[in-house]
Amino acid sequence: MGIVKISDRLHQDLRLASQAMARSVNAQAEFWMRLGMLAELYPDLNYNQLKIRLLKAEAGSLKEWVDELDQAQV
Repeated sequence: MGIVKISDRLHQDLRLASQAMARSVNAQAEFWMRLGMLAELYPDLNYNQLKIRLLKAEAGSLKEWVDELDQAQV
């Protein structure tokens, strides 16, 4: 675990989103980071497809997600 520096504006957006989604600030940040990583790896998938993958993967690793996505695209 480490500390990540972000802008004050992004932190405020993160706090608002975490309240709206009933998540902790850390959980919201982690969700956005996971979603962003997958979006960069698979730009052809839309937001809902990526979100479904995250829900299916639960707390899986990025490697597990990539392997699952690769199998789904075959």
